[in-house]
Amino acid sequence: MKNLGQMMKQAQQMQAKMAEMQEGLGALEISGGAGGGMVTVTLNGKGEMQGLKIDPSLVNSDDVEVLEDLVTAAFNDAKTKVEAHMQEEMSKLTGGLKLPPGMNLPF
Repeated sequence: MKNLGQMMKQAQQMQAKMAEMQEGLGALEISGGAGGGMVTVTLNGKGEMQGLKIDPSLVNSDDVEVLEDLVTAAFNDAKTKVEAHMQEEMSKLTGGLKLPPGMNLPF
């Protein structure tokens, strides 16, 4: 039974570290870009958009599709970076323990 107690203690410690990590996600800011930096999207660690920068030279009412595509690409770039950061942090937290497929933490 000593092993079970030890396991429960480790689970509680991991839960506390995960809660701490989740709190810090709101403060984390990661940017992604497109068009050679002409469009930049900044997301927090929860994947919420915090900012959008568009080079004024892209603002052309005759070619809105290009701007829409660049904003989408910049958002996707930032989202990929957030997910990679989260994967890295979770790997540190779990000590490299592989989670079952489909089990994505912390959300």
